[in-house]
Amino acid sequence: MSMGAGLPVDPNSPAPGIVHLGLGAFFRAFGCVYVADAMAASGGDWGVIGVSLRSPATRDALRPRNWAYTSVTLAPGQESFRDITVLNSVLVAPEDPQRVLDAMADPATRIVSLTVTEKGYCHDPASGLLNMAHPDILHDLSHVVPTSALGYLLRGLQMRRAAGRPPFTVLTCDNLPENGKLLRRLVLQLAAEIDPELERWIAAEGRFPSTMVDRITPATTAADITRISEKLGYPEAAPVLHEPFSQWAIEDDFVGGLRPDFAAAGAEMVADVTAHEHMKLRMLNGVHSALAYTGYLAGHETIAATVADPVFAAYAKRLWADITPAVAAPEGVSLAQYADALFARFANPAIHHRTWQIAMDGSQKLPQRLLGTLRDTLDNGRDVRALSLAVAAWMRYAGGMDEAGQPIDVRDPLADKLRDLSRRATSPAETVSAFLSVNEVFPEDLAERLHAPLTTAMSRLSALGTRGAVKEATS
Repeated sequence: MSMGAGLPVDPNSPAPGIVHLGLGAFFRAFGCVYVADAMAASGGDWGVIGVSLRSPATRDALRPRNWAYTSVTLAPGQESFRDITVLNSVLVAPEDPQRVLDAMADPATRIVSLTVTEKGYCHDPASGLLNMAHPDILHDLSHVVPTSALGYLLRGLQMRRAAGRPPFTVLTCDNLPENGKLLRRLVLQLAAEIDPELERWIAAEGRFPSTMVDRITPATTAADITRISEKLGYPEAAPVLHEPFSQWAIEDDFVGGLRPDFAAAGAEMVADVTAHEHMKLRMLNGVHSALAYTGYLAGHETIAATVADPVFAAYAKRLWADITPAVAAPEGVSLAQYADALFARFANPAIHHRTWQIAMDGSQKLPQRLLGTLRDTLDNGRDVRALSLAVAAWMRYAGGMDEAGQPIDVRDPLADKLRDLSRRATSPAETVSAFLSVNEVFPEDLAERLHAPLTTAMSRLSALGTRGAVKEATS
């Protein structure tokens, strides 16, 4: 069959119903698996057209197997394989942006989902507002053919409105607090600048359910590809590796109620996902980031290796003890049991989740992963030493030099700015002051309150080294 608008679809694939922006390893290890299970349980035409917004690499790796790929579950001491066949095709936006827009505008598309990471939202994490000076947003304000994910969403919705079709549901799967509400606000801000009538239509008719997503998915290496291909007996250029655990909480708010039977696939369909989001962002992602920065600086390559070190295992547990009072548990959830389960997941030796990978884009991640918890902890007069050490470790990491004096390959939208700030500082207090001046990350009122504890933490990192400072912070 064909999808319409001249878009070819493999006749052996499920009929399309979803366009996904940002087809990386995580969504293929997570969302596509849920979609496959939902169709297996309850049917429906929910095949996925993937979109790479930057590079053709994913498309080129998936094409030899006609968009099928292997999902590899990594349990301690064993791995299992599953063929995932829900992808219809993969489009590369820079090569043919109109084809992407046609796919989004097609009436068969009822959901446009996205995993573009925090930096893909082109917003200021500290304020939660659209960054009107962002190069991609400046482009999308003056060009009909978009560059950003927000621009594609807006122009796709504009085409549907012009054709008299209902909007698609926008389903974000990124690690941001109240991610659906945030994305709705950003899209409406962009629409207000381009077409106020479109803004009003999206506000009235559009749906942006918030979600909480959780599955640890380490980057696939060349060695993984070789090993998996040998075990399968045929070339597999695009496998995805992940832990056994998976959790997806989704606000059940879709245009016309149209969606796959996610509940049959094991997702939690809820009225409000906020409690799930806060628990996961603060307890999993917050501690993950803390271990990534401190573990990397101390020479640990992976999270499993980091928590195998008893000093860092104690640090993780101290962080959970400090974070838990700042988290409202979802109904029926024990935060103590959740923390214990997280530790077991972090310690899984089969998951080679590199500290360097988790450390990427820290300027975009800190506000929701650590700074909100720090604010709540300060408000209630509790000890912030362990949490402050995590932020100080990020500052040292982002400075671009490790404890041995070797350069760090810092991947962050603000990498150049942060490195320059660090190089000009001559003391821990100056370093902290310089980083706290970065208002894209630190709200001014919080920066003032953090100066003293972060200066202390940075001083201890300098005096004791990372492992010594971590040990001291847990005592």
